[in-house]
Amino acid sequence: MKKTFLSAFVKTLPVMGTYIILGIGFGMLLEKGGYGVLWAFAMGVFIYAGAMQYVAVGLLTSGVAALAAAFTTFTVNARHFFYGVSMIDRYQDTGRYKPYLYFALTDETYSLVCTDDIPEGVDRNRFYFLLSLLNQCYWVFGCVTGSLLGAASAFDSTGIEFVMTALFVTVFLEQWMSGKNHLFSLTGVGLSLVCLMLFGSDYFLIPSMIISILFISLYRKKHIKKEAE
Repeated sequence: MKKTFLSAFVKTLPVMGTYIILGIGFGMLLEKGGYGVLWAFAMGVFIYAGAMQYVAVGLLTSGVAALAAAFTTFTVNARHFFYGVSMIDRYQDTGRYKPYLYFALTDETYSLVCTDDIPEGVDRNRFYFLLSLLNQCYWVFGCVTGSLLGAASAFDSTGIEFVMTALFVTVFLEQWMSGKNHLFSLTGVGLSLVCLMLFGSDYFLIPSMIISILFISLYRKKHIKKEAE
């Protein structure tokens, strides 16, 4: 257990710094919007969706209708559906950990799990669980800290929302540098640009994700068939 925990902790160190900083930014924004530390803690524990939590601050403070809020949430978090689908094989034998593993499947956790870099002698299922749990703990700590800091001091939050964009760019670059085959990365960028031009900035995300997952599925099926021959 100790070896598994230490292995997961070391693996998540790059995420720790990122999540704490991003969580602090969210907590400060939430506090500025009039929602205190209990809200920051609850959203970090039960919602645990970085980009959506940033968006939720605006939804809460502007009094958006429930239907509009639900549609916005679905749009922003649609990519997690595809994350989950792609992890079915990897998580199929995880037993009691499975529900939480799917719940905690953020962009960064997905990136770490997909590397398949599990130390020898470490229980795979427990490693995935601890990796996911540690990442969420970092996020919750950041949210609570940011809320407390926001309550204790005046802070100009102008432009702080950009941290999520910077995070996605960082994740993409990390995947690019760690992988040898850049076909899917280039395809994803290309399809996203095409969908952006066709559907506009408010509606391009879901179509680009659907087309990307179809392309990956067809490519994988063709590749497996070719190997079988």
